[in-house]
Amino acid sequence: MKSYRKELWFKTTKRREYINITAQVQAVLEESGVCEGLILVNAMHITASVFINDDEHGLHSDFEHWLEQLAPEKPHSQYRHNGYEDNADAHLKRQIMGREVVIAITNGKLDLGPWEQVFYGEYDGMRKKRALVKIIGE
Repeated sequence: MKSYRKELWFKTTKRREYINITAQVQAVLEESGVCEGLILVNAMHITASVFINDDEHGLHSDFEHWLEQLAPEKPHSQYRHNGYEDNADAHLKRQIMGREVVIAITNGKLDLGPWEQVFYGEYDGMRKKRALVKIIGE
């Protein structure tokens, strides 16, 4: 069995942003040479997430609206965490959207459903952050 590790780096232009990373994850899989196994993709920061869903702009707007209702950014004073930082809402949004995904690898490809795509979700952006891709298999 082989294992392979690579980091993907991001710097968003907005505080909150969704980036489709499916092609990047597939490229890492191809680099690894693994044809059958599992791939883990996880955010390495506590205010970011990795999740699987449809790449549809309206849905991403719905995520933004829904998350803002559940954990509004402002007023910053509503959160005990905020003091030195103003990102308590980002921690909560990450908790809702999730830290990681695990995807089956079949015949050297990500074994995703017809509309499934892999996303990096950023909730406290505009600085350099990373996601880990870890692959095990043969």
